[in-house]
Amino acid sequence: MADIWSEPWFGLALAIAIGLPIVLVILTELLAYLVRREHPAAKPVRLLRNLVLPVGALLALLSLASTSRVEITWVRVVATVFGFLVILLLLSSVNVVLFGNPADGSWRERLPSIFIDLARLGLILVGLALLFSWVWDADVGGLITALGVTSIVIGLALQNAVGSVISGLLLLFEQPFRIGDWLNAGGVQGRVVEVNWRAVHIDTGNGIQIMPNASLAGSSFTNLSQAPGAFRATATVKFSTDDPPHQVLELLQSVANALPMLERSESIDASYAGSATYSISIPVVGPADAGNATALFLAWLWYAARRAGLALDNDSTDPIATPERRDEAVAAMIRVLRLAPGDYGWLAARVRLERYGHGEVLHRSHTIPDAFRFVIEGEVILSVPTEFGDVAFQTLQQGEFFGMLALSRQVDANSAVAKGTTTVLLIPTSVVDELIDANPGIARDIGRIIDLRRDAAIAAVTALGIA
Repeated sequence: MADIWSEPWFGLALAIAIGLPIVLVILTELLAYLVRREHPAAKPVRLLRNLVLPVGALLALLSLASTSRVEITWVRVVATVFGFLVILLLLSSVNVVLFGNPADGSWRERLPSIFIDLARLGLILVGLALLFSWVWDADVGGLITALGVTSIVIGLALQNAVGSVISGLLLLFEQPFRIGDWLNAGGVQGRVVEVNWRAVHIDTGNGIQIMPNASLAGSSFTNLSQAPGAFRATATVKFSTDDPPHQVLELLQSVANALPMLERSESIDASYAGSATYSISIPVVGPADAGNATALFLAWLWYAARRAGLALDNDSTDPIATPERRDEAVAAMIRVLRLAPGDYGWLAARVRLERYGHGEVLHRSHTIPDAFRFVIEGEVILSVPTEFGDVAFQTLQQGEFFGMLALSRQVDANSAVAKGTTTVLLIPTSVVDELIDANPGIARDIGRIIDLRRDAAIAAVTALGIA
């Protein structure tokens, strides 16, 4: 027993037997902490715990025992593996330090990953050469010379292809665009969905266009996502020469201001070009919204122009604005209010039908309603605004009223939006006042509906856990 204590390998073996498990436990806790934080240092710590330390401990034990019980070749094999793992650990650690959390806009953030991969490969090859020279006494000088000559020959033979690749890599390093940006390159317009060392993949809406990096580097292109100010959707429309220009311009501004993709930090530009022609420039969140913004604007403008009595494209005819349909709507409203039909023949001349397109706002939140509205066709979504967006709490069907706070001239916090093509009967507040004077029970019904909708809005917000 005393002989074991005096053995030269005993101290190191004891240190490994006791210290290695302790260090592994510490590294396991550290690794769990880094993984929870999604820290880039988790990768080198995992490599150190799982491979470098166990192989290093094995190498130390084999080195002590190699003189009597282990062939020297096995020590060299383990030393080679250990050296290779140390090289990987050092490169991984350097990568974390330099490129783990690069600052936005810095050279570390702009450097393409392929440059890092090529540098890592070169360092690994150099490290392996030195490792074989040290462990196996290999002569790597001749191999390096041969590889250098071969590289020169291959480079001369493929100089055009290599030049294209280098041009593409330099384009990646400059980073004039990123994934998600919109490009206009050689007549191809779309959103960048992938960037690699060879090509850029652009989603044009009709498929993926693959543009070689060398082609982009050798030609001009436009990054639509980096334009100064907001990206703008444009449209040109014509009205009748009888329509007052200021009234048309106000209508264009009003319709554009209701678009959901509008960039509200920028102004809407509408102008009159003469000959009943008008143009509008609408700031939108990004190029992806430009086409949708133009299409939705033109669709809503069709409904809004007819509600305003303006002749978009020289046509002011509204298919629903007929006396017959108006009379039918008035009769439906009288039935809902339980009034005597013969006593209210005067109503038809003081109300009017309006039609809205899908998504149009009939009442904007936190404003005073301008009139009562009675749903004739379609549906109306009532929503309450919150800090997390609008929360829908009720869908109004045919035969229901909204905008009832117009009676008391109070601000209505809720919004009303058309679901599908929706037709409503607009009833001025003065008309409602006259109806209530003749039928006081209508006021009680209106108050009850207001209370029910307020309770429904509160319940909808509470159900989502929003204070």
